[in-house]
Amino acid sequence: MDDNLTDLVAELMQTARIASSGRAARTITGDHEHALRETVIALRGGAKMGEHESPGEATLQVLVGRVRIVAGDESWDGASGDHLAIPRSRHRLDALEDSAVLLTVVKRPMGDYRASV
Repeated sequence: MDDNLTDLVAELMQTARIASSGRAARTITGDHEHALRETVIALRGGAKMGEHESPGEATLQVLVGRVRIVAGDESWDGASGDHLAIPRSRHRLDALEDSAVLLTVVKRPMGDYRASV
């Protein structure tokens, strides 16, 4: 990856501020065919990523701002520099202020349903 994360966050925040969804994102590592995927997501303050499932193990590093992960009756807040585990249950992400996060997901390869030994 040749992008500087600071520059990328600034670019995505500018896009998120004018987007009707209040969001902008760019995958920086991997794609749908790889097990590892990293995506920088910018959210305008008050924007949300609606409730969804996680396709695998995932973490969220807060690069800028403050966010909240909500899963049912539980929630976890993160601020710049925080690293949060994404719950395997349905969850959403709320931007408490203009924010950018690095989402890292490791998906289980298709067809790999062997029990761990």
